[in-house]
Amino acid sequence: MPYVDKKGRVYKYGEFFPVELSPFSYNETVAQEYFPLSKKEVEEKGYSWKDQEERTLEPDISWKGLPDHIKDVKDDIISKAILCQAWDEDSEKASQHNCTKLYKIIPQELEFYRKMNLPLPRLCPNCRHYQRIKQRNPLKLWHRKCQCAGNHSDNKVYQNTIEHPHHKQEHCPNEFETSYASEKPEIVYCEKCYLAEVV
Repeated sequence: MPYVDKKGRVYKYGEFFPVELSPFSYNETVAQEYFPLSKKEVEEKGYSWKDQEERTLEPDISWKGLPDHIKDVKDDIISKAILCQAWDEDSEKASQHNCTKLYKIIPQELEFYRKMNLPLPRLCPNCRHYQRIKQRNPLKLWHRKCQCAGNHSDNKVYQNTIEHPHHKQEHCPNEFETSYASEKPEIVYCEKCYLAEVV
């Protein structure tokens, strides 16, 4: 007898477990990083969503009040709750990636920023993590041609260091799938041309 959930969806033997049996909410999993959905979309699909707990704490300092240079930062910053820039600018959007609203700088972190001469972050750790995720290539492949045009790249930005034996001075005929879109600025060579240049 198949399992039927609250919305009438039928799960037959051999299919993956129903989402309502998951101990985690959608926005608590890595799925939210790769396939971000709003709370409404999540609930329409039958997944659960964990709302953030209301914080009654007030910030000691706003991100706007942080010094621009690490040499101007005092040691007492580690005792202060800092308001996240993302939350301050758009709390609804920030809550979609679990913004903590307030964050603190720990002593080891402050020591690291001073050692590396880095400014204090304006975003909470969760927002910083989502900024890094946005820099990833999307989960999509584009059909591309090799950009090796003989002794240089198509856009003439890169000069080859060696003649490539499989196409000599001609344009490389190889085509392939890559995670770099054609409108991106990166120069994309096929594996043969790439290895000829780096090995």
